[in-house]
Amino acid sequence: MRVLLVDDEKELVSTLAERLEIRGINADWVLSGEEALALTEKKSYDLAVLDIKIPRISGIKLKKKLQEKNPNMKFIFMTGHASENDFKACSIEMGPEFYLVKPVGIKTLIKKMNEALKIQGSVL
Repeated sequence: MRVLLVDDEKELVSTLAERLEIRGINADWVLSGEEALALTEKKSYDLAVLDIKIPRISGIKLKKKLQEKNPNMKFIFMTGHASENDFKACSIEMGPEFYLVKPVGIKTLIKKMNEALKIQGSVL
């Protein structure tokens, strides 16, 4: 199982990746949408956890681009700026159950990852 974490907060995203790795989940992280797109040219991922507000390309736009490359990829959005507009946009895109507000606890993240992957038939 491969997970891609995309967030412009280096300390947060690297810590989440490390905590997932400790639990046996293969996780890569990047700081921008451009890096995510480049990395997905080299590797395949089952799930991506995307910050909604990353520089130059929003998490929602990035999701659409990643989904073009891999239609089976599942997504979870997270944000530190929980606005009603963000929630509505993510709810339309994913459903409210796949929208997390930072700081994200590792147990909550893994639970949501499992829920997202159950839709596809895989579980972490």
